[in-house]
Amino acid sequence: MSDDLILAGDIGGTKCNLALFRANARALEAVAEHTYPSRDFSGLETVVKQFNADTGLTTGRACFGVAGAVLGGESHLPNLGWRLSETALASALKLDTVRLINDLEANALGISTLKPEQLFCLNPGQPRADGNRALIAAGTGLGMALLIRAGDGYQVAASEGGHADFAPRNEEEVALWRSLANRFGRVSVERVVSGRGLENIYTHLKQNGMYEPDWLAARLLAADDPAASIAQAGAGGEVLICAEAVELFLSAYGAAAGNLALTGMASGGFYIGGGIAPKLLEKLKTNGFMAAFTDKGRFSEFLSRMPVRVILEPKTALYGAAVAALRLAKCA
Repeated sequence: MSDDLILAGDIGGTKCNLALFRANARALEAVAEHTYPSRDFSGLETVVKQFNADTGLTTGRACFGVAGAVLGGESHLPNLGWRLSETALASALKLDTVRLINDLEANALGISTLKPEQLFCLNPGQPRADGNRALIAAGTGLGMALLIRAGDGYQVAASEGGHADFAPRNEEEVALWRSLANRFGRVSVERVVSGRGLENIYTHLKQNGMYEPDWLAARLLAADDPAASIAQAGAGGEVLICAEAVELFLSAYGAAAGNLALTGMASGGFYIGGGIAPKLLEKLKTNGFMAAFTDKGRFSEFLSRMPVRVILEPKTALYGAAVAALRLAKCA
């Protein structure tokens, strides 16, 4: 067992990223890192054991950012069905200290480790040094977090705002809401703004008469990640139904982001994480995302002055979990 190492994990519905870090005077140093398909494992314990076997390294301290709410050291990951417990993980993996945090909390903590080139500026804005920040991230699901200004730093508040109600803003979104309500009953924001949400939008458009080429239907049927195929075809304007699905998705994404920015009064900056935004950068720059973000009536001018940046570094949550593990180690 290596006493100078910490184990960090970014545990999502699609994949689990695990890494061992060593903290030096300048930054976190990754010693070993592996990615595993989440659905190939029965739980986090088996993933970590596989990681230990693959690397031949172990440590006594760990923190995992997980795609679910964390209450009292326990979490249920709705997109996987896993139930996690700090106590149970510590016992099963022979760890001295284990901490579970929400994956968006991990993302938020990881922002402090990023360099300018790991961010894309969507709106330069006018940041306030004393202002809060906020983070939204669409991937397999939809996550949100607030970074509340506290002294010289930020206190991160995890959120399950992705499961709040989806609020349609026009007739097109009302029709989408009705379609989803017929399928699912209640319609959350995540039903629209996520990878699965993009699939839901596509299905709605197809059911309402938009043409789906046979080759595309076959591609989506065979795809491990249909949303990625829809996004790729939509971003390039390859197929009309995909282009329309991406436009509707990004407009709804911008509106949800603007709502969070208002909720957190994020005058210090707004961040967009997750795996979808970096793949749609060109569309984000030109489509209705920022228009929907700022379309908030009397607060439109306030939002237009808010800095908005896309996180390009896919390991941000992993770095954030490492930051949390280091803090835990210092308090131990």
